[in-house]
Amino acid sequence: MTSMSRARVARRIAAGAAYGGGGIGLAGAAAVGLVVAEVQLARRRVGVGTPTRVPNSTAAGQGVHRAGQTPGALLASGLAAVAERPVRLGSVAQPGACSDDLDRQVALVLAEPDRVPDICVIMVGANDVTHRMPATRSVRHLSSAVRRLRTAGAEVVVGTCPDLGTIERVRQPLRWLARRASRQLAAAQTIGAVEQGGRTVSLGDLLGPEFAQNPRELFGPDNYHPSAEGYATAAMAVLPSVCAALGLWPADEEHPDALRREGFLPVARAAAEAASEAGTEVAAAMPTGPRGPWALLKRRRRRRVSEAEPSSPSGV
Repeated sequence: MTSMSRARVARRIAAGAAYGGGGIGLAGAAAVGLVVAEVQLARRRVGVGTPTRVPNSTAAGQGVHRAGQTPGALLASGLAAVAERPVRLGSVAQPGACSDDLDRQVALVLAEPDRVPDICVIMVGANDVTHRMPATRSVRHLSSAVRRLRTAGAEVVVGTCPDLGTIERVRQPLRWLARRASRQLAAAQTIGAVEQGGRTVSLGDLLGPEFAQNPRELFGPDNYHPSAEGYATAAMAVLPSVCAALGLWPADEEHPDALRREGFLPVARAAAEAASEAGTEVAAAMPTGPRGPWALLKRRRRRRVSEAEPSSPSGV
């Protein structure tokens, strides 16, 4: 699917989410159903001792054995290093959760009005695809969550749906179908989140090219969730956007760089391009334009993230 075609599909999904439209269509539902069957079969093939329950939340760090290896801890460590001050980390991530659990999670985050976090990171989407949640419903829940958090005063960075087409044991043509469904959802998530004032980062690297090239190193024991190295890769992709949202990234990197193919685009086009290239950030720019809202697309330089556990206390 071309970038322009993906942009049109993403815009239709986002519009359906905003105005109460239908699902992904019969053909799309059938394709995703096949993907789910193949993914579940692949998980059963892995062997003795491998979890067989439905996919768990990436944000919760499923598959690693140390708290310091989870995405939240890695991001907190990196943010503390950049800010040169302690960072308080809280997590409400729920293993196995889909986007329809975001309402509950946001309620927990905002339970104490005098303790609204400075920034919230949301990683969601893979379970929505494997659970066959209509894309419009998925985006509607995400958009609502971003809107509530931004209204409360928190910055929001969303890691969009990773590329499920790179799961090692999913065969063609199901791998292609999984990739298409993942990227369509990621692009639609970007539109929904950016239009509510959030930023998005493509998480194609989470299950993307690096994982396809190094599956033994970057996938965990269940061949579905990332290993500790994989989570570090994802954290490195998100950290620059987290820092930028808090005003902690170098000022000279905030301007679009034409040599890095950065610039202002209609939000749907920016979303489609981001879905095709992992680590790409999309943030709101101008609210109106001849083709709707515009966004700034950036390909930020990554920095290493320490895998040490945060020295600051954790809590909600």
